[in-house]
Amino acid sequence: MKPIVQISLDLTDIKEALAMAHIAMEAGVDWLEAGTPLILAEGLHGVKALRKEFPHTPIIADLKTMDGGYLEAEMMAKAGATHVVVMARAHQETIKRVVQAGKDFSVVVMGDNLGCPDMVQGARDLEALGCDMVIHHIGFDERGGIAASGLRPPNPLDQLKEVVEAVKVPVQAVGGLSLEQAIQTPAFGAPLVVIGAPLAIDADSFSAGAGDVGEVLKKICEQVHAYGDIKIG
Repeated sequence: MKPIVQISLDLTDIKEALAMAHIAMEAGVDWLEAGTPLILAEGLHGVKALRKEFPHTPIIADLKTMDGGYLEAEMMAKAGATHVVVMARAHQETIKRVVQAGKDFSVVVMGDNLGCPDMVQGARDLEALGCDMVIHHIGFDERGGIAASGLRPPNPLDQLKEVVEAVKVPVQAVGGLSLEQAIQTPAFGAPLVVIGAPLAIDADSFSAGAGDVGEVLKKICEQVHAYGDIKIG
C-alpha cells in the first residue's frame, strides 16, 4: 500500500476548515479528516461542505462512535464521508453495526483502540469484528493528565510495531506524535500518516495554526510519499 497523508481538521469553524483543507490539498495531502471538534460544531453540514468543495477526495468522519453505530455511519456516508470511526471500547454489537453500514454504503470503517487496557488486543478485536483499518490512538486528555503528574505520557510509537504485527489491515498512529515521529510511522509498517496538532491545528484552542503551513505540509508529503509501497499484513 502506498503511504497516505491525512490532515486532521480539528477545527470548530467550517470556513477555517475549508481554508486549511485547500492549503493541505495544494501541498499534496491525500485525505481530509472532519475531526471530532468540527463534527460537534458543524455536524453533517461540515462533512457536506467538505464533500462539495472536494468532490473526489476521501473524507474521514471522526465520529468516535460508541452507540447507534449503523445510523451514525449511514448519516455520514450520505453526507459524503468515505470513512467513519468506531471505538474499540464500544460494545461489539455497535462495532458490528458500523461494519454492516460500511458494507451497505461503501464506507471504510476505521476502528480506534483509544482507552483499551491492552492496545494490541484492542487492535486484534477491531480487525476480528470486521474493521477495515486500525487507529492506534493515545488520547489528548490521557497524555495531558499523565504529563501533568510529572510522568512521561505514552506515545503511539511505544507499541506501534506490536500493533502492526498483530493485524493484517492498515494501521494509523495518532496522538502526541511530533512531526518527525509522524513521518517515521511508515517505517513501522503503518502507512496512514496523520498530520494535525500541533502543526496545522492549535491543540489547545482548536484554531488554525500559524506560520507557513502549506510549505511544511508539502515537505511532509514529499517525505512520506517517498517511502513507496508499504507491506500490509
